[in-house]
Amino acid sequence: MKKKLLALAVAFAMLFSLAACSGGSSSKEASAAEKTSVKVFAAASLSAVMADFEASYEEANPDVDIVVNADSSGALLTQIQEGAPCDVFFSAAQKQMDELEGAGMVAEGTRTNVVNNQLVVVTQPDSATEVSGLADIAKAKSIALADGSVPVGKYTRQAMINLGLLKEAEDPAAITTQEVSEQLGGVEISEQGNVSKVLAAVEEASCEVGTTYLSDTVGHEDSIKILETVGYDVTGNIIYPVAQITNPDADDAESAAAADFIAFITNDDAKALYQQYGFDTDVE
Repeated sequence: MKKKLLALAVAFAMLFSLAACSGGSSSKEASAAEKTSVKVFAAASLSAVMADFEASYEEANPDVDIVVNADSSGALLTQIQEGAPCDVFFSAAQKQMDELEGAGMVAEGTRTNVVNNQLVVVTQPDSATEVSGLADIAKAKSIALADGSVPVGKYTRQAMINLGLLKEAEDPAAITTQEVSEQLGGVEISEQGNVSKVLAAVEEASCEVGTTYLSDTVGHEDSIKILETVGYDVTGNIIYPVAQITNPDADDAESAAAADFIAFITNDDAKALYQQYGFDTDVE
């Protein structure tokens, strides 16, 4: 009898334990489900700094989940135009934001310029390249270059025009990679979809040199050597605007959290973090 009672006690204890575990799991799932999700579309060159902002914001706001989608600004623009749910767009150029604003997709009064960046010509640390900077980049055996829809690709083309390497064009972004190659004397060019891919192509020595942003070289000092930091007088300003995007699927909580996140990444306290990642915060 005692053995039966003991067995029953053990059985009840096991059932209670399983119920408690099951209840805890459901509680966690419910808690996760209750979080407000803010979808942030950010230029690939912002990936590192946005990871820090995401972590610090979620720590201070545990009821909010910041979901970052990082890619070239041109690719992100296309995704938004095709209906991808987006609450915040942080572009590496004004052009993409202008298109969304022109289409009435930018929430009124939310657009602001955040940081400036600089174009750099990079190679491997032990490279024997003859290239000293953008002006003589045609000396390279191979170049990693973003396509014209990517802001860094557009700024590189504009800088090449200003240096007399490329012919004048109404829209530098429309100059194809093949045309760049031909006008540089037939140099081999590997077209890349965003700045991260340009950087990887140079780090892996797939290409002798490449053009990317100064901010993207931070943390890669052991695998990348900067040959030249191109001045604003050659590239023009490389301004990054951010804005809240009209998202028909967002409820009031999501819209409010999106506005709050923009305030978080644009206040004066945020400038120090941008500067750590190589961005220039002296913008108007």
